[in-house]
Amino acid sequence: MDTLQDYLITRKWPPKNPQAIQLYSLPTPNGVKVSAMLEESGLPYDAHTVNFATNDQKSPEFLSLNPNNKIPAIIDPEGPGGKPMPLFESGAILIYLAEKSGKLLSADPVERMQTLQWLMFQMGGIGPMFGQFGFFHKFAGKEIEDKTAFNRYRDESIRLLGVLDKGLEGKDYLVGNSYSIADISIWPWVRTLVDFYEAEDIVGFDDFSNVDAWFDRCFERPASMRAINIPPRA
Repeated sequence: MDTLQDYLITRKWPPKNPQAIQLYSLPTPNGVKVSAMLEESGLPYDAHTVNFATNDQKSPEFLSLNPNNKIPAIIDPEGPGGKPMPLFESGAILIYLAEKSGKLLSADPVERMQTLQWLMFQMGGIGPMFGQFGFFHKFAGKEIEDKTAFNRYRDESIRLLGVLDKGLEGKDYLVGNSYSIADISIWPWVRTLVDFYEAEDIVGFDDFSNVDAWFDRCFERPASMRAINIPPRA
């Protein structure tokens, strides 16, 4: 497809600025990751709300961009070679935006790989484990009498917090003491675990002092504060 208008999704969510990156999202942990990166990068973008209440994520228009029906997804109308670049999966989007903007992903090969290492740690561990724990703690899973699954995901969430806490020992941020997409990928999930899932006491969050202090540093950034409401919920 050679132009932004060639994409079916633009019929449901018309672009305000056809030259800007088009973001299709909701301020969930994965959505906030990309909103925060866009705010940090300074790249122009349009934010479109994908309303779960009306199953927007299952609409033909959204599925034409992301067949996995998950947010976030983007289209960069000025992608490689000057052609539109469609992309889904929040981790891939973070890498793409970092490379496009030249921000929050070090050019140093060692720091770059360490950043991607922690990004993969979030994608493969913290995201799915915190999410499953949240289901069994706060949502329908709490009605299940057999607590085997609850205990498993609770214990794994605690273990992952321990790994993160050790990784932050003596450091302000995860890699090279500079804020990066590694930090952006994780702090929205920590915020969700503590605030939205209301699991602070259950996981003993106060025991992870390095994580606690690091989270405050990440969350107090102006871009982070804006990102938690981008795009606005319908």
